[in-house]
Amino acid sequence: MRKQNAEFKTAFTSEANALKNTDYFGYVELDQYACYVIADGIDDQVDGISARLAVSAAVAAFSEAPSMSKKGMSSCLRAANRALLEAKSKMKLKASILVVLTDYSKLRYGQAGNIRLRLYRDGFLKYQTEDQSLAMDLAASEEITADKVASHEERNNLYTCLGQEKDFQPQISGKIKLTNADAIALYTRGIWENIDEGEIKDVFADATDDPQKTVNDMEDMLLSRQPAELQTYTLAVIFANKVYIDPNKKRKIRKVVMAAIPILTVVVILSIVLFIRHNQKMNKIQAMEAAYLKSIEYIQTDNYVRAEEECKTALKLAEQVKDKKRQKEIGNYQLLIETVISADDALDNKKYADSGTLFQEAAKRARYADNQGKDYISGRLDLVSDYTSVYDLIGLGDSLALNLQYDKAEEKYLEAKALAGKIYFDEGRNAAMAALEKLYADQKGEKEAEADQRKEQAAQQEAGTNYMALGDKAFTQGDYESAKVHYLAAKQKYQQLKDVVQKKAAEEKIKAANAKIKQASALAKEAAGYEGQAEAAISDKDFISAKKYYLLAKDIYATLKNQDKIDEISRKMEVLEIKEQQEKEEEEKNSKAAGTDNGTGESGKDTGAVKTNENKTSDAEDTLSNTHGD
Repeated sequence: MRKQNAEFKTAFTSEANALKNTDYFGYVELDQYACYVIADGIDDQVDGISARLAVSAAVAAFSEAPSMSKKGMSSCLRAANRALLEAKSKMKLKASILVVLTDYSKLRYGQAGNIRLRLYRDGFLKYQTEDQSLAMDLAASEEITADKVASHEERNNLYTCLGQEKDFQPQISGKIKLTNADAIALYTRGIWENIDEGEIKDVFADATDDPQKTVNDMEDMLLSRQPAELQTYTLAVIFANKVYIDPNKKRKIRKVVMAAIPILTVVVILSIVLFIRHNQKMNKIQAMEAAYLKSIEYIQTDNYVRAEEECKTALKLAEQVKDKKRQKEIGNYQLLIETVISADDALDNKKYADSGTLFQEAAKRARYADNQGKDYISGRLDLVSDYTSVYDLIGLGDSLALNLQYDKAEEKYLEAKALAGKIYFDEGRNAAMAALEKLYADQKGEKEAEADQRKEQAAQQEAGTNYMALGDKAFTQGDYESAKVHYLAAKQKYQQLKDVVQKKAAEEKIKAANAKIKQASALAKEAAGYEGQAEAAISDKDFISAKKYYLLAKDIYATLKNQDKIDEISRKMEVLEIKEQQEKEEEEKNSKAAGTDNGTGESGKDTGAVKTNENKTSDAEDTLSNTHGD
């Protein structure tokens, strides 16, 4: 009945480029509903299979369950998408699609891609679709102008089209009421890339009731331009020359009104009841708002105890009127108030660390309560920080005092005392004063102990100096053993004083004494050797050599400053002189006796012998002189 009492005329054209036609248009007009489907293939198949599959699947889905509901439209679009996906095992198929459903009095369209629909009424554009492309989004955000979409490089960059496995989200319109003489145009990108919207509007402004003439006029306009790269194009025109009018519409309205009278009565009664309840609710809302505002005012005056009372009242009323938004807002205020009260209690109980943590938490919660109480919280945080700083300064002073840095410790205690006085923190001030008094008492005892220690150190230093002086004196006198003993005593004193420099000096002197002792021992051994050689020479009556060896030994003992040995050698040399004299006298006596026996000639011979001995004595003295020189 609907189709018979309406007049819908359809005409279309679809032309391929030099190689293939990837567009497809199909429609079916039933008694109650009609379905028009146009598709534009985006695949590379020569026969344009994707568009044909999509249109066939959509028309088939409509034919199985004719309807123009959103569900029916969705069924058509998803059937078309599924058809391309099922064929995708061998081919990559994609397409744009536009479906129009109508009951001959209204229409609904569904779209995926960039096929366009335009509805003209009385020569004017009434409805239009928007491409699901990046270029159209750029135009919507005014990054490009609308007239640039047809030539923009992103016009075919689609975010929704057939062939998508995921995120397939086509556009589905609401119902659009049709009037007599409405004209509907469906066309693919081959049309709108080459003819602008104003020209299309002019064609429909001059249209008659014959859609084929309009199709021909549009195609003539397109071909007359002879585009250099004309793509496949499809244009379908539907003229609703007469739309269907329901003859039972008035009777249906009367039935609806008669059925509505008892309903209206119930509605009136319910309205009265609801009005009363509404008034009660409004009274509660007013009371809630008043309590809410009072809690904010108390927060602003730092009276959190009274603020908590008002906030609880406001929250209870918000729950009664089921105002979720107010419940959340007032709940945030209540959390803020409770946290501040807990922080103040911790501060009063001298739990400064807990108080600081709670005030920091309150500062975070204030952000969700319009930053109310922010100044109060900030001030309390500063106060907690000052209280903590007082005790930190005292603690730092204690550490410095333990390390005997009394001046710096006193400085920290005085800083703590000044800060406590500035913030009227009596407890902290008293703690700083007590620390100062203890510091001064400790300093007094420490100074006395230091004085005694300094005296002891001075005595030790003096003893060490004396030992060093005695060692130096003995060293100068050649008494290296005594010098070593004194140096060792000095080293011990300096070691007790932890005087590294003086201790090292003593050690150097000990090394020098040891070297001298070792050297003296070697010289003494050498001198003893000379004495032995002298004794051997005396036994051989070689008095000259004996004297030489005694002089060498004496010279060494003189170097060693061994006066006893020098005196001993001197005595031995005196004895040697006596023996030598005696030996000479004995020789002279023997010589004279021999001269008397042998005559003058023998005497002369003896004289020559004596002279030779004198020369020998002179040579020995020269040898001794050379030895001393060495």
